[in-house]
Amino acid sequence: MTLVKSLMMSLCLVSPALAADETVTEAVIDYMDFATYESGIILPAQLSKDVFQAATFVDVRDAEQYAKSHIPSAINIEWREIPGRIDELPETGLVILYCNTGTLSAQATFAARLLGHENVVVLQTGITGWTETAEYKP
Repeated sequence: MTLVKSLMMSLCLVSPALAADETVTEAVIDYMDFATYESGIILPAQLSKDVFQAATFVDVRDAEQYAKSHIPSAINIEWREIPGRIDELPETGLVILYCNTGTLSAQATFAARLLGHENVVVLQTGITGWTETAEYKP
């Protein structure tokens, strides 16, 4: 399933009332029309030492998974809590959301970007990809 299909399915599941709201629908359409393919993502291979040290990492998995392992310095906000805790994300600087593979973090990133945090990106392939292919790992 493509990232876009996954995100659109997630939006449909959020709430039928939300989908009926024309303002929300227009905002989603505007965002999707404006966004480039690469906007909103970062690959593990792009995480140089400089990028790693400048970014804020947010592990969007549940607390139990976070406790088992996480990217050093990452904070934990479960993916479905991102909209309600959006104020906890820095408004400036790069904010990288990740989960195991990138699926749930993609949904959280999409929500954050729709809520005005254009500095938020998803770590494509998640912590699995970071473990296997990140350029820099402290």
